[in-house]
Amino acid sequence: MKYELKGVTAEELSFKLNRVRLNPDERLDIKPQFARQVRKVNNNDKLNFVALSVKVESTEDEPKPFDINVTIVGIFEVTEIKNDADERNFVIEATRLIYPYLRAAVTNITASAYIAPLNLPIINGPIFPEDREQYAFTVGSNLN
Repeated sequence: MKYELKGVTAEELSFKLNRVRLNPDERLDIKPQFARQVRKVNNNDKLNFVALSVKVESTEDEPKPFDINVTIVGIFEVTEIKNDADERNFVIEATRLIYPYLRAAVTNITASAYIAPLNLPIINGPIFPEDREQYAFTVGSNLN
């Protein structure tokens, strides 16, 4: 399997400040929610788009100081995909490559709103539970 990152773009950047009143002993739990979508271009199986999103939404039960929705899309040229395992490995690697761009966008959009920036954690493994088994298998096979 071979792939090349051709570009990165922001598909959505939204921020809304919420007026949340907290007691001095209360803490907010931000709990970002991640999502991913993989698309191929019609008539060109080599061109793939991997969209990585993060969302934080305030609810009545769980108030948040802000609502944020950020989607970053990576454009990849992919060749030599031989089977489903190669396809899965590409998706995992593409997610790993796009995540730092998503992380930077979230930090920048919150800092631009003149609030304490939200810094998503650095992640050295898979973000999504469905990737963990494949990732462990791939990493383990690379050690031999």
